[in-house]
Amino acid sequence: MTGTKPAAAVLRAVLAGAALSCTVAAAQGPNPGKAETVYTPTPSFDLSSIDTAANPCNDFYKFACGHYAANHPIPADQSEANGFYNLFNVNTQELAGILDKAAAGGSARTPNEQKIGDYFHACMDTAAINSEGLTPLAPYLKEIDSMGLASLPGLTGQLQRMGVNVFFSYGEQQDFKDATKQIASIDQGGLGMPERDFYLRTGAKDEELRKDYVAYVTRILTLSGASPEKAAEQAKAIMAFETALAKLSMDVTSRRDPEAVYHLVPIADITRYFPMGTFGRFEDAIHSPHVTEINDANPAFIPALVKLVRETDLDTLRAYMRFHLISSKTSVLPKPFDDASFEFYGHDLSGSTEQRARWKRCSGQVDSALGEALGQVYVSQYFAGDSKAKMLVMVHDIEHAMDQDIDQLDWMSPATKLRAKEKLNAIANKIGYPDHWRDYTALTVKPDDALGNDIRAVEFENDRELRKIGQPVDHQEWGMTPPTVNAYYDPSMNDINFPAGILQPNFYDPKVDDAVNYGHIGAVIGHELTHGFDDEGKKFDAKGNLSDWWTPEDTKRFEAKTGCLVNEYNQFVPVDDVHVNGKLTLGENTADNGGLLLAYMAYLTRARQEHLDTSAKVDGYTGPQRFYIAFAQNWCANDRPEALRTQVLTDPHSPDQFRTNGPIVNQPGFAAAFSCKAGSPMTPAQSCRVW
Repeated sequence: MTGTKPAAAVLRAVLAGAALSCTVAAAQGPNPGKAETVYTPTPSFDLSSIDTAANPCNDFYKFACGHYAANHPIPADQSEANGFYNLFNVNTQELAGILDKAAAGGSARTPNEQKIGDYFHACMDTAAINSEGLTPLAPYLKEIDSMGLASLPGLTGQLQRMGVNVFFSYGEQQDFKDATKQIASIDQGGLGMPERDFYLRTGAKDEELRKDYVAYVTRILTLSGASPEKAAEQAKAIMAFETALAKLSMDVTSRRDPEAVYHLVPIADITRYFPMGTFGRFEDAIHSPHVTEINDANPAFIPALVKLVRETDLDTLRAYMRFHLISSKTSVLPKPFDDASFEFYGHDLSGSTEQRARWKRCSGQVDSALGEALGQVYVSQYFAGDSKAKMLVMVHDIEHAMDQDIDQLDWMSPATKLRAKEKLNAIANKIGYPDHWRDYTALTVKPDDALGNDIRAVEFENDRELRKIGQPVDHQEWGMTPPTVNAYYDPSMNDINFPAGILQPNFYDPKVDDAVNYGHIGAVIGHELTHGFDDEGKKFDAKGNLSDWWTPEDTKRFEAKTGCLVNEYNQFVPVDDVHVNGKLTLGENTADNGGLLLAYMAYLTRARQEHLDTSAKVDGYTGPQRFYIAFAQNWCANDRPEALRTQVLTDPHSPDQFRTNGPIVNQPGFAAAFSCKAGSPMTPAQSCRVW
């Protein structure tokens, strides 16, 4: 990514870009005059998914979610079906309703309504997009075709500014060791497949995906005007070049360590690899200030990249840049380009058999480009009343539970407990939406220029991010838009963030009992809170600085505890012979386990305070049972094997089944809730416990 936080500083979220699924009914859709599917929220307590024939003590996921897959077939345009995806579709439908109205025009529109409406209108106008062809990209393609080594840094900056991932990545981040500073960062990048090991891993499936990728590159180059023979030749050369880049890159597991991707150096340490003055031309082209220091996230990458570029023929470099430019904009290019992109990224990598409806994708594009302008309208319609206040009460309950949990830990010394509480008490809570909305006045949006709108929006965001370098940190800023169905913890900000989009049924429902809400959104709150103390979060102090605040003895004990989780999750095999990577998923597994425990503690405390009878049954289940079932139903899913495989190989989150059973076997309250005998599969004699 360009102009954005580098991989080392990405937000620790409850989901990691996983495709978000649906309970549907045929009816009138969000676009007037068009028969579409209407998406309805999943029940907060889904009795229809429970398999009462399954023993909860043997396989709790099968018990809580045993009928989910049969009741929720995967729609053709999705890679999976689950509660997150279902709510994502509900929210997308609501956004499309807002955008349809804004796109209708009229003098009564506010400036923001004009922008979101015109952006949506242009995106939906496929006739205009098809008639334009590649004409809007012609100036950029001409510049690429005439590019020489001397002009390469400036052209790279120009392309990166418009969101084209070529050669390396450059952006802004908080300084890991001084969270009051915003600095520049340079990092590995330039790949068209998900990450480095897709180029390097052996096995029939990986070889097949590499052939599919070369076929996709060939198709894009052919559509852009190259002869089939020339396109095939260039695609092979691009694959060889990207494979060389992959060999220079760190793997996804190594990049989880913030200390491995933080190397603050004088800018001269970077510019010495470039011809005199050319890095300055890159900074000018990407609209970055000329910096004096920079985080060199992967110190081995840039010198090796420069050497590789010098050894690669210009025809290959031009074809590489041409391909990435076009591939990055396929969603607003004519249908053959859009179809080609879907065939590889949607079908080959994720298993979807049908492209998502245009209105869904255009709604998402407006959310990406103008998220707080659209989010402001969304919040006013769908997050009104006292939802924010009630959510804050639950957050405080779970923070109090963590405070108690720290007191009860038998493996942590008093000195480290004191620092842990200091960090806990400093965590900021962001609920629903930002206090101050982003200003889009400087962004030009036209109702008949989809590609231009895309480019200008990406450039606008790039410039906004890079302008932060050297400026004070804005602690009110959000990293997700209000309609997003997700949540995150930011270690440098030391804050937890819950957009309005996830604070809807089934994850939060003011009409259901506390047991269900604490099991659903409460576990999500606990998950994000625990991220501040997982194997990555523990390395940042209360002020957001990368700092070792642990005693050496406590660190050893902590690593023994997390090692137990690594071993547990390494045993899980979700698809074919591909095992879960316990080290890659350690942070998320720690957060799942700790978050569930904290939510349960908070639920029991709240029940005592409100004099609730937790043994009373609702729908045939006690309060504790409803709590655990609700938690499990966060993760009920029906997955395509292609998507599941890609997730296991790239995603720091475990597959959904193991996000249920993995934490359940480590929960001290579960056995009593379901009267499980010691030694049963869900209540083993030996279990793992960190927080």
